[in-house]
Amino acid sequence: MAKQLRIEKLQELIKQEMSKMLLTDLKDPRIGFVTVTDVEMTGDLREAKIYVSVMGGAEQVKSSLEGLNSALGFIRREIGQRIKIRFTPEISFALDTSLDYGDHIQKLLLQVEGDRN
Repeated sequence: MAKQLRIEKLQELIKQEMSKMLLTDLKDPRIGFVTVTDVEMTGDLREAKIYVSVMGGAEQVKSSLEGLNSALGFIRREIGQRIKIRFTPEISFALDTSLDYGDHIQKLLLQVEGDRN
């Protein structure tokens, strides 16, 4: 139980620090409007997958992910310095499509509602 709580705290800390970095530190023009939606860490705290949502079309999503991946070294070093844990996890980025899926469901529901009337 205590280990799970520690993992959850670290996930939240990484999410907060990554969000701050997106706002202030990452100046890559390829990185557009990116939001950190979630962080998943392995049980041994060696790997962290950061889920991001990107506003824009497919090209904007692709260039934003390229920009984030090119800054991985900087991001990992900054997270290690800011959180001060013994071992900084390996970081990877994944696209969070849950917002797109939710939008798609909302459109379908509106369409069904419109068909009833």
